[in-house]
Amino acid sequence: MHPETCVDPAAPLADEDIRWMRHALALAERAEREFDEIPVGAVLVDAEGQVIGEGWNRNIGDRDPSAHAEIVAMREGGRALANHRLVGCTLYVTLEPCAMCAMAAVHARLARVVFAATDPKTGAAGSVFDLIADPRHNHRVEVVGGVLADEAGTMLTNYFRRKRGKPPI
Repeated sequence: MHPETCVDPAAPLADEDIRWMRHALALAERAEREFDEIPVGAVLVDAEGQVIGEGWNRNIGDRDPSAHAEIVAMREGGRALANHRLVGCTLYVTLEPCAMCAMAAVHARLARVVFAATDPKTGAAGSVFDLIADPRHNHRVEVVGGVLADEAGTMLTNYFRRKRGKPPI
């Protein structure tokens, strides 16, 4: 991950980023508890600090490969704003976006993407790929990674451990 996309461990986190990431973590928990989905949650907040979209992974239950938490939240946001452009909005998500979600963020013209845990297999916001920051795009999205990463990472690890019949960590 590029240094400009990481949370500096010595720097204090923005209160708003922590607040909204906690909300996203609660959505991730709900995804697992109520729907047995992979626990990833997302919250879309407009420039005034109002939630305009939220979601969790629904691809298993909806049988929809595009129903990732980020996409679900952005779809709600688009309906709320009556626009496919989500200018000035910040997307909070508990797992680093994949390529599909990263490019949706760019195409939606988000101002920021704030994520918790990195995805060492398919992360596209700096860990495996850096699609969001690619200079060839005509729009720049600020990326902040690592906000409450330990909480999100533990939730994901424990979900997959339970699926494999192993005790949580």
